[in-house]
Amino acid sequence: MTLLKQLAAIVGPANLLTETADLAPYLVEERGLFKGAALAVARPGSTEQVAAVVKACAQAGIAMVPQGGNTGLCGGGVPPEDGGAVVISTERLNRIRKVDPVDFTLTAEAGCVLATLQQAAAEVGCLLPLSLGAEGSCRIGGNISTNAGGTNVLRYGSTRDLVLGLEVVLPDGRIWNGLKSLRKDNTGYALNHLFIGAEGTLGIVTAAVLKLFPQPCEHQTALVALADVDAALALLARARRVSGDCVTACELIPRIGLEMGTRHVPGVRDPFALPHSWYLLLELSSSRPGGLREALEAMLAEALEDGTAIDAVLAESGEQRAGLWRIREAIPEAQKHEGGSIKHDVAVATSAVPMMIRRCTAAVEAALPGLRVVAFGHLGDGNIHFNLSQPAGADKAGFLAEWGRMNRIVHDIVVEMAGSISAEHGIGRLKVAELAHYKPAVDIDLMRRIKAALDPDGLMNPGKVVP
Repeated sequence: MTLLKQLAAIVGPANLLTETADLAPYLVEERGLFKGAALAVARPGSTEQVAAVVKACAQAGIAMVPQGGNTGLCGGGVPPEDGGAVVISTERLNRIRKVDPVDFTLTAEAGCVLATLQQAAAEVGCLLPLSLGAEGSCRIGGNISTNAGGTNVLRYGSTRDLVLGLEVVLPDGRIWNGLKSLRKDNTGYALNHLFIGAEGTLGIVTAAVLKLFPQPCEHQTALVALADVDAALALLARARRVSGDCVTACELIPRIGLEMGTRHVPGVRDPFALPHSWYLLLELSSSRPGGLREALEAMLAEALEDGTAIDAVLAESGEQRAGLWRIREAIPEAQKHEGGSIKHDVAVATSAVPMMIRRCTAAVEAALPGLRVVAFGHLGDGNIHFNLSQPAGADKAGFLAEWGRMNRIVHDIVVEMAGSISAEHGIGRLKVAELAHYKPAVDIDLMRRIKAALDPDGLMNPGKVVP
C-alpha cells in the first residue's frame, strides 16, 4: 500500500488533501515570505490518528510539517519547496476536554482556536490570559509550539508559564501523555518544556492543560502622552507600585504608529488635541471591584504634575477602552499600506528599552537614510517590535532586499545588550541563520543533541529552529 493510501485509510479520504487548490492555503506563510509545496495535507481527527499518521510517515522516511492556524510569522509551519513532505494539520483536533473552575484549569486539544478557549474560560468566570492579535484564528497547539507572547505577559507570563501539562505525539508515532494539572511535580526532567517553543521539531502537541485565573471584573485603561521613552519606564514603575501590581498591559506607541493608523485603519483616531512623540497604553485589571480608578487617576495626576506625563486620556466606557486598544492593534495593519516593512521581534531588559530604541534607530537611519522606524509593543516585558517602513516613494522590492543587512545591524546591538533576537514570534525558517550566528556554540550543541535524541532521522519539521 502506498503512503497516500495508508494516510487516507487513517484519516479518511476527505481529510487527505492532494489537489492543488486544496493544498494552497497550507503552503504560504502569513507575510508571504515563504511558499512551500507538499505531497499532501493530512487532517487527523484524534490523537490516535495523529500518531498513526506520524508512524506511517516515519516508516516511509517522509518529512512531516505540523501546522495549526498557520498564523506564524517566521515560516515555522510552511513545508519545504521540494514537495516531499506531508503537512499534518491539527485543525480537526478542536475539542475542549475539560474546564475546571475549581482547579482553575482548561484541557483542550491542539486545534482549538484561542478565542474559543478564552470564551470557554469566561463562561465559568475564569480568564485564559493569553491574548494576541491573531487570537480569532490561531490555534492553541501553535501558540504552545511557538511559546507565543502577546499583551498580557507582564502580568501572567508567556505561553510557557500557562502550560501545566501536554500530550504529544513523538516523531516515531508514540504518544507521550503528560496531561497533568499539577502545580508541583519534581519527578525528574520537566519534559513539557522540551516541546514548548520547539515549533514542532521534536513532536506534535495534540492537547494541553492550561492555567486559568479569576476573571477580572474591573478594567481601567489610559493612553498617556509622553515626551520620551524614558518617561514610559518611570510611569510603568509608578503604576505597578500604586495599583498593587495590577498592571495587566503596558504598550508603547510611537507618534508615527498612531499617524499610520489614523491614515489607513477605520476606527482609529487621535484622542489628543496636540501631537506627542510617544504614548503609553496602560491597562489595570482586578477580579475585585473598586479602587483601580482612583489609583490610576492619582498616579496620572502626580505624573502630570511632575512632568513624567504630558497629557492623558482615560477610558470612560467599554467602547472607549476598545478605541484606545484599536490604536495599538492597528499598527501592524497600517504598516502594510505604507509599503515594505522589515520586522524585528526583539527583547532586552525592560530598563534597557529606551537605550536600545535610540541606538538601533541611529544605526539603521545612518545605514539607510529615509527609512521610517516604527518601534512599538510590549514595554512591560521588554519586547519591542522594531519595524522599519520603507522611505516614502521608495521601491518596495529594493527596500525589502535590505532585510538581512538591517537585521544584522539591529540584532548586533540587541545581542550586545544581552537581549534576544526573537522575543515571541519564534525562529521557524526565517531566523535559523541568525540563531546560528548569535547563539553560543554550547547552546547550539545542546539543541542538536536533543533534536537527534528525539528525532534521529530528522523528519519532524526539518529545516526549522535548529541550525
